[in-house]
Amino acid sequence: MSDAPYSPSCSPALIQARADLYRSIREFFYRRDVLEVDMPLLGSHFVTDPFIQPIVADNAGTRRYLQSSPEYAMKRLLAAQPRCIYALGKVFRAGERSRRHNPEFTMLEWYRLGLDDHQLMSEVAELVTQLCPDTQVHYLSYHQWFADSLGINPHTCDFAQLRAIGKGLIEIDDTGLTRDDWLDLLVTHKLEPEMPPGLTFIYDYPASQAALAKITPNKQGVLVARRFEAFLNGMELANGYWELTDPVEQRQRFHSDRARRQALGLADVAADERLLQALEAGLPECAGVALGVDRLLLQTTGCTDIGQTLAFADERA
Repeated sequence: MSDAPYSPSCSPALIQARADLYRSIREFFYRRDVLEVDMPLLGSHFVTDPFIQPIVADNAGTRRYLQSSPEYAMKRLLAAQPRCIYALGKVFRAGERSRRHNPEFTMLEWYRLGLDDHQLMSEVAELVTQLCPDTQVHYLSYHQWFADSLGINPHTCDFAQLRAIGKGLIEIDDTGLTRDDWLDLLVTHKLEPEMPPGLTFIYDYPASQAALAKITPNKQGVLVARRFEAFLNGMELANGYWELTDPVEQRQRFHSDRARRQALGLADVAADERLLQALEAGLPECAGVALGVDRLLLQTTGCTDIGQTLAFADERA
């Protein structure tokens, strides 16, 4: 690979590896009769999640957002034309550039009618182990994850106990940090670094972190979010939900996100009324997951920086 300013960020071998990966992904879904769909990159709305920031585009004076996920569009399509679908394409998030991040990256997202989060985890495992042979697969509830490493129940421990554990492990100005902030910090600074090799699924997140997932009681009667995250060799790879279908609950979650954005001093993002209308029309029972393709390629090729997997990383684009 040349160091000339015009040259690509990655080698010819990585260009070929990406093409091979795309072909394998498409063959996986073709064999399962899951339809590939093409979703818009520019949208009139953006996600309300306060931890994802938009890249804004101007289309002849009309404000548009480069999409951080095809999720909203895919759910609108599912409500109108119920069928198992997947999308493989570019998505965008502002300000993200590190060894594991690029503001423009490739996402694989798919929805399976009639499945719940646990059934979808099994399919994610099938895909990843097919692409990464001999990968061991582990399943761990969010509760057990914290109990094994820190000896606490993350669903029931009080804020003072959580803060004391966090302050003992992390030097940080904790002004304004919420309970969920402390849980996330313990995950990134303590639990993720201790993950075993292989593919690890963490499931049954706190109800307060449901995002767009259903909330149901676990075996102990504690309300949990029916979502999961998948980590490959300690690197976050995928995020999946047993999808929320209740438009009233979804509107309330959008409202909570916007309040959180305001508290953090972030620009407001309006709720996507078209998505809410789709939920009102009737989203079929389904589970969905988004998987970072560049991270998967990074893992399968032994690269150390996501930029090495891209034809042109952000600094060369």
